[in-house]
Amino acid sequence: MNWLTNFRTPGLKTFLSSKKDTPDNLWVKCPKSGELVYRSDLEESWYVTPAGAHLRISPRRRFRLFFDNERWEPLQLPPVVQDPLKFRDDKPYPSRLKAAKSKLAAREKEESPDASPPISQEDCMAAAFGRIKGKPAVVLVQDFAFMGGSLGMAAGEAFIAAAQLAVARKAAFIVCTASGGARMQEGTLSLMQMPRTTLAIDEVREAGLPYIVVLTDPTSGGVSASYAMLGDVHIAEPGAMIAFSGPRVIEQTIREKLPDGFQRSEFLRQKGQVDIVSDRRELKATVGRLLAHLMPKRATDETPIGPLKAPMADVPAPEAKDKSKGKKA
Repeated sequence: MNWLTNFRTPGLKTFLSSKKDTPDNLWVKCPKSGELVYRSDLEESWYVTPAGAHLRISPRRRFRLFFDNERWEPLQLPPVVQDPLKFRDDKPYPSRLKAAKSKLAAREKEESPDASPPISQEDCMAAAFGRIKGKPAVVLVQDFAFMGGSLGMAAGEAFIAAAQLAVARKAAFIVCTASGGARMQEGTLSLMQMPRTTLAIDEVREAGLPYIVVLTDPTSGGVSASYAMLGDVHIAEPGAMIAFSGPRVIEQTIREKLPDGFQRSEFLRQKGQVDIVSDRRELKATVGRLLAHLMPKRATDETPIGPLKAPMADVPAPEAKDKSKGKKA
């Protein structure tokens, strides 16, 4: 036992051994410049660092960014069968899902302790209906924090339900993508979501409604090969990696050095694959201008969103087939 421990002068031991009561996540390191940024400053700038790096944000923050007065109606997403293939690698698939959901719950508690306004998210997708600059819109957000935003059955069902809600509400359909590709734990069932989401987009277009894609970092794999590249307008956040295969895989395949900025938003804008590269802080204004051009003005556009109600109330149920037809009397 050293003399400092034995010394009983009031306050000395506390001064030398106590820790300051400061949160562990007070600072965030900018991946672009390496500087440390106050988290409170990041929250005010929608998680865009002073150097211009666009950090990943949650569906709740996306909804707050887009919707007028930060009001929206959450879409209750349809449940799906979990672990349909009984997949197992170093740990069972249900264990991975449980761990991912626990992370979501912890983040949701941190971002909104009273869970208001509510959101509905059981997998990597969350959707809500609201207004953007007065225009009705359904926003679907893909969450990279949930198993890399991988496309599986739950994500496919969420996409279709959100598209149907847009048609039912005569609203624009806006999808914010962030994914590493298809979910390997669901095998071919995950790949089936690519044509299913494409058919849902066709329904939106047949209704004469705009489909706008906001590409965020990263968007790759089966997502970039399907609904991420089928929009009427493609908007990308600065510096977002948008590709099917990553640059390292391509370099190893062709054995050549790729050009600077390859597969980034600005590079794809130059090549015509992306229409607009927009700073996140200007994203709502950009989308609002697009909706003003793409959607005819209606008397109800200025009507504010009322009290929250059942999100699916206006979505018509599939018509039941009349089994009596074709039968002989």
